[in-house]
Amino acid sequence: MKPIVFALPGNETFAQQLATALEADTGETTIRNFPDGETYVRVLTDVNGREVILVCTLDHPDGKLLPLYFLSHTLKSLGAKCTCIVAPYLAYMRQDKVFHPGEGITSAYFAKLISGFAERLFTIDPHLHRRTSMAEIYSVPCMVLHASTLISDYIRDHIGNPLLIGPDSESEQWVSQVAKDANAPYIVLEKVRKGDTEVNVTVPQVEKYKDHTPVLVDDIISTARTMIETVNHLKKAGMKPPVCIGVHAVFAGNAYEELQNAGVDSIITCNTIAHASNALDVTALMAASLNKIFLS
Repeated sequence: MKPIVFALPGNETFAQQLATALEADTGETTIRNFPDGETYVRVLTDVNGREVILVCTLDHPDGKLLPLYFLSHTLKSLGAKCTCIVAPYLAYMRQDKVFHPGEGITSAYFAKLISGFAERLFTIDPHLHRRTSMAEIYSVPCMVLHASTLISDYIRDHIGNPLLIGPDSESEQWVSQVAKDANAPYIVLEKVRKGDTEVNVTVPQVEKYKDHTPVLVDDIISTARTMIETVNHLKKAGMKPPVCIGVHAVFAGNAYEELQNAGVDSIITCNTIAHASNALDVTALMAASLNKIFLS
């Protein structure tokens, strides 16, 4: 029997596309806040004996977590066999070590919380720069999918003579694979981060590639400071306006507008987070992975 797909608020479009690709049923809920701010959850679909998929991308996660937690437990109380979380973007993965005395490793705490109410987790390109696998912090099966092929195909098909530029040494393995698949050269920035919104970058050997189109690639575009600083360096070097490509369009505050105004050619992201820059659709990628589980 096909699973039932439930959308958490704000995830309706992605959930409907996923349900269509899976030929699955869609579930109905009422999720709202009481006047005092507490969360109300009601399931309007019969889920007894059914496997369910909860779609909730986890940008701005703090306000999304309780509805997700309550819905998962409510579904189980109504007889659902298995609750599978589809979080195209997975939050709290960047706080993966103690950067300053007194901090906690919140990626591990968040993983423990999610593992406590989900039987499976599906996500796309989580920030694993200092970890080798999700199993280091998550105790439930995690299916990690990658958008690199979508990105390399887009670069190969739409950008002439590209030069890929990665954000830092930690990203080099990922960037090099995208570059290889796009049949393009790549370089990696030398970066020193001084705070949440301040970063110094150096673009090595860029003078060799004056006839190329710079393509800045990153897994997460949040404050966009790294990309903006890089754009400024490229301008000074006389390079063409760059194309900026990210998997996850977090865009904190006015980051999107600031990046546009920096003098880029275009900004391209995947639809892991709904945004005006979405041009790469990960629905088929996610559906194919889910089908392996639910059709096996």
